[in-house]
Amino acid sequence: MADTKQRILDVARQLFIEQGVQRTSLRQIADRLGISKPALYYHFTSREDLLRSIVQPVIDGGEEFLRRQESRTEVDHRAVLEDYFDFHYAHRKDIILFVQELNTLHMLGLIETVMAWRRRIAVLLIGPRPTLAESVRATVALGGLQDCTIEYADVPQEELRKVSVDAAWAALGFEKTPADENRSGQSVV
Repeated sequence: MADTKQRILDVARQLFIEQGVQRTSLRQIADRLGISKPALYYHFTSREDLLRSIVQPVIDGGEEFLRRQESRTEVDHRAVLEDYFDFHYAHRKDIILFVQELNTLHMLGLIETVMAWRRRIAVLLIGPRPTLAESVRATVALGGLQDCTIEYADVPQEELRKVSVDAAWAALGFEKTPADENRSGQSVV
């Protein structure tokens, strides 16, 4: 039964990405799976229920990610950026859906959640009272890091992670550290 539910979620996610949530009917999802509509209703009562089931693991994972980051006694800025990249890379298919369905996600109250996450990560990176310039750099860094996980999905994760985190690091205006020098083999500027 869990396998059927996961298959429904996978097919629904794909159809939602291809056609949009509002243009995808439960009938289309059932037909693609080769099951009856009542069988689909056994697992999900509505399209919104199905969408919430796709989105909820990302929301739960995002909250857990933030709790872990915020509970650390010392903040390793590079590790925060790397973990942020890894989280978004793992959920890149769902993020594509989020970007395409901003109105639907807004109706579900999820846009505010995602924006609050970004503010919480920014506090870890630049502190609670940033200047406008620091806030803008954080927005560029975090948004760009997220976008890279979608835009360059065909690049191997480790390679993409390194160049994306390096770019976010630079956007934040952080100085290179000795660890960065060792990683790149270049001198600290």
